[in-house]
Amino acid sequence: MSQNNGSVLAGLIGAGIQASRTPALHEREGDAQGLRYLYRLIDLDALQLNINALPDLLLAAERMAFTGLNITFPCKQAIIPLLDELSPEARGIGAVNTVVLKDGKRVGHNTDCLGFAEGFRRGLQGVALERVVQMGAGGAGAAVAHALLDEGVQQLTIFDVDSSRAQSLADNLNQHFAGGRAKAGIDLPSAMAQADGLVNTTPMGMAKLPGMPVPLELLRAELWVAEIVYFPLETELLRNARELGCRTLDGGTMAVFQAVKAFELFSGVTPDSQRMVAHFQSL
Repeated sequence: MSQNNGSVLAGLIGAGIQASRTPALHEREGDAQGLRYLYRLIDLDALQLNINALPDLLLAAERMAFTGLNITFPCKQAIIPLLDELSPEARGIGAVNTVVLKDGKRVGHNTDCLGFAEGFRRGLQGVALERVVQMGAGGAGAAVAHALLDEGVQQLTIFDVDSSRAQSLADNLNQHFAGGRAKAGIDLPSAMAQADGLVNTTPMGMAKLPGMPVPLELLRAELWVAEIVYFPLETELLRNARELGCRTLDGGTMAVFQAVKAFELFSGVTPDSQRMVAHFQSL
């Protein structure tokens, strides 16, 4: 049980999150578990704030006795200096998406890595893993890259609008995984021509950032394509990939399974993951 005698007050800090299904997912599972569970959106865009407001928002959450916070784009790395402790996963990945506020301490966790891996195993079983292209090297990208190498990707080529960010993620991965399996990409058409799979970890494709992270002409039927954006569930990238006959994975499973683990961290109660999957699909 949580430190609040069966009540949980949680929230999500991020930008442009009005369409998020996370609050409903947590609250409905809380109801099913007999918990008083409130989950609030703390949307930087709606509040006309930016990442510089994070210290104030964390302090306010502590003062109002929040149990914990989920953290999403663009705050997953900026939050780290404001925390007291990091779980081994969060430290290794260099990104945090869940903060537990307990006993005066702020402890950062990463449930994105586990969430993506679970979705990948369920939705893309048996795909070729020789060469994979990943778009994006931000907080979510770091977690997904760890998951991909854990799942057996042999060569992961990472592209980011900021090439130094792609390089530093590749360097971090190569410290954790033997064999120099990660590299920063230089030539996207060439990398895509050789790839077995493509993963989008950028916000491109979200309702508020329409578009595709790669040009349409670089997609082909033999590729598998995975997405972490989940509102909308069918992004422009996935729609085009499906039309070409690609195997695809939407961002829904990752969203559910990162929430399953976050629910457990906030409440101390093990949620029913199948019920949370069904809740998500019904929303």
